[in-house]
Amino acid sequence: MKVLSVAALMAMLANTVFASTECEVCVKVIEEVKASMPKADARKKPLIEKALGDFCANEGLSSREKKICYYIDPIKRDVAQPFSLGMTPLKVCQRINKSNPEICTVKFPIKTEKLEKKDLSKLRVKQLKQILGQRGVECKGCVEKSEFIKKVQDTEHLANDEF
Repeated sequence: MKVLSVAALMAMLANTVFASTECEVCVKVIEEVKASMPKADARKKPLIEKALGDFCANEGLSSREKKICYYIDPIKRDVAQPFSLGMTPLKVCQRINKSNPEICTVKFPIKTEKLEKKDLSKLRVKQLKQILGQRGVECKGCVEKSEFIKKVQDTEHLANDEF
């Protein structure tokens, strides 16, 4: 019985860790829209659609937030429905991800400024490949982790927030 409860607890923790990185940009956008609205208006679909439009019209958005707005704009009504029912931002994003699977593919870049080699060595090879992919660089012929670390350090000047 104890083994089963420990296994269930581990599964819940793993799901929570996965959920924290799933749809991260979409969740941030939905949370900010929700925070910008009075609580009474959060149940009214037309006001939710207007709040989404106002948020997306903001000039100070990052490129990734603009991309989410680009995906959300045509389906504002589909976003407003679960939003008005009081679903959590993650659940709203998972629901709209069914109609547009690209929504949850938008991720924030992995911060690499001021990382030393010892910090990069703590990352997994998969994460190092993601960093290189965000920079538009392939590491052809890289086999060892140290080769990926060297390539990440060599392409540090390519790290920025723009596409």
